[in-house]
Amino acid sequence: DLTSTAGMAEEQRKSASLRMKVDGSWVELSESQVFKHPGGPVITQYQDADATHMFHAFHAGSTKAYKQLATVLKMNKIGEMEAKELEAAQEKKTDESDVNISVYDISIEREKAMALSFEELRQEVIRRGWMEGAPLYFVWKIFEIVLQLTIVVWLQSHEWYISSAVVLGVAWQQLGWLAHEFCHQQPFKNRETNDILGLVLGNMAQGYSRDWWKDKHNTHHAATNIIDQDGDIDLVPLFSLIPSDLQKYKEPIEKFVRKFVPYQHLYYTLALPLLRYSWWSQSLTFAFSEQNSNYRVYRRNALGEQLGLAVHWSLVFLQLYYLPSNMMRILYFFISQSLAGLLTGHVVTYSHNSVDKYPANSRLLNNFVALQILTTRNMNPSGFIDWFWGGLNYQVEHHLFPTMPRCYLPECSKLVKKFCADNGLEYLVDDYITGYRYNLEQLERIAKIAAVKEE
Repeated sequence: DLTSTAGMAEEQRKSASLRMKVDGSWVELSESQVFKHPGGPVITQYQDADATHMFHAFHAGSTKAYKQLATVLKMNKIGEMEAKELEAAQEKKTDESDVNISVYDISIEREKAMALSFEELRQEVIRRGWMEGAPLYFVWKIFEIVLQLTIVVWLQSHEWYISSAVVLGVAWQQLGWLAHEFCHQQPFKNRETNDILGLVLGNMAQGYSRDWWKDKHNTHHAATNIIDQDGDIDLVPLFSLIPSDLQKYKEPIEKFVRKFVPYQHLYYTLALPLLRYSWWSQSLTFAFSEQNSNYRVYRRNALGEQLGLAVHWSLVFLQLYYLPSNMMRILYFFISQSLAGLLTGHVVTYSHNSVDKYPANSRLLNNFVALQILTTRNMNPSGFIDWFWGGLNYQVEHHLFPTMPRCYLPECSKLVKKFCADNGLEYLVDDYITGYRYNLEQLERIAKIAAVKEE
């Protein structure tokens, strides 16, 4: 959703100061500590929850992060009595099922066994060197992008305008995967290098704000398919994924759009190209308000973010300027932007929208490995799909190990499948048509509820 700067700041203040559990100890962070968090507000998703494996997933390989954690565990530990009360409150949490909403009912004892088993898996992944980056692989991927953009320019210079627009749409999709990997700190062990290249590939080349993406996407990883926490499942007003979404249409324009929700499963595919327009508009709104953020990291990055997006749009309009007519400029812009949206959208909506959601503040947040596996569906792999989907057909493995380079995901999937079998968790993997059908079925169930309410 596009929010005002004032509204964003107020929401940030409400979420300041929190208690969480890390490595078996409960700690309390002050408001100033929360606002200084280098990863921004994603940390607030684990208020009164166990963030142990989420911390390890996000900060693998970061010596600085582990030093800061050691200091926090030493200076901010909560008293024994309060810690016991927090543990008791966690055990009492229960979920209520609804349409497209599942109940998490794994016992505390099984949770603990699962956490120990996952720690063994994590250590095995580290031992195999799969968390050490893959510099040469990503140098090659950057070369691929440069080659694609060179083809775009060559085709346009030879008056193959439509072909040029199509190749640009594909290049922007592939740039999205590459920027995503730099934002996850996958390519190099030096995080500053990853961040700088993330700015170049994301803001300048792709037109998406790096910081907006991190804020949105890290929150998605931290609370995947958790209602009121994962923004990726809040698609109002275009789509409603759960019954409570139908109560969000309050403004006059939203009430008008709500009349179309009974048909959302029919227009879903046609709306996928809009994804790119939505993302770059959200990026512009976010980046040009970063200087007002409560979070220090965003204020510090604001100028670089804004300059990066300014460079991107200058290049876009410069390219359009060299086209022969206004009609061709409009057509070229529409084809390149819409195709990039379609190619990205059919991937990013597959893995999680096709799976049930879980209630806000579900106890599932305390079980990192179950959270990622129960809310994620993989797509059947192949050489072409691994390239075309940017490795995101291994979405389960990516969510368990977000800093792991995509070139290691196929081998990692073998270990994850065995882990799931050993721990009684269903490993979801299907062909595209099956997952697409599940997605439409989720939309249709809410469409039927909306249709009844419209009568």
